[in-house]
Amino acid sequence: MHSLGSNTELAKNKLILLYLINSIDMPVSNLTITKLILENKFMNYFLLQQFLNELCDSNFLSSELIDGKTFYTITPGGRQALEYFPNIIPQGIKARIDSTIPSIRRNIKNETLITADFIPESEDKFIVSCKVHEDNFNLIDLSIAVGSKNDARTICENWKKHSQAIYAEIVESLTKKRD
Repeated sequence: MHSLGSNTELAKNKLILLYLINSIDMPVSNLTITKLILENKFMNYFLLQQFLNELCDSNFLSSELIDGKTFYTITPGGRQALEYFPNIIPQGIKARIDSTIPSIRRNIKNETLITADFIPESEDKFIVSCKVHEDNFNLIDLSIAVGSKNDARTICENWKKHSQAIYAEIVESLTKKRD
């Protein structure tokens, strides 16, 4: 059986997570949350993951899998919980979170952005555009013409799933010495 202290600690830790995700005010990856929580020693990794799952199960957070990464957003129920218990999170912890929010938002916006799309030029010609944008810099911006919509779709799917490997293959092929 839990004592009142451990219940208060459990509530505080969950509210810290809600406060963090609410403050960022955009979908935030599990990796970003984990990094911030562990760097500030707010809780250990296993409790963090457990609390994220419990907050999702309780509909205080929603999670979405994007390109193999889990992103969290706060729900209206999560915001309401924060409003009900404004004084459980110590001001020092709130201040530490608040001071890191601008850089977290910048990092999220600057994280690698992988895009792939196609437009039809004619019935048998499609222009596929594949890009990797990282830290305000285009690593690659590739446009290629293909003869079918199916090929265009396949290229887009492969790019979104395997852009790092494809990028490495392109660079390797272009830098190989040829006679």
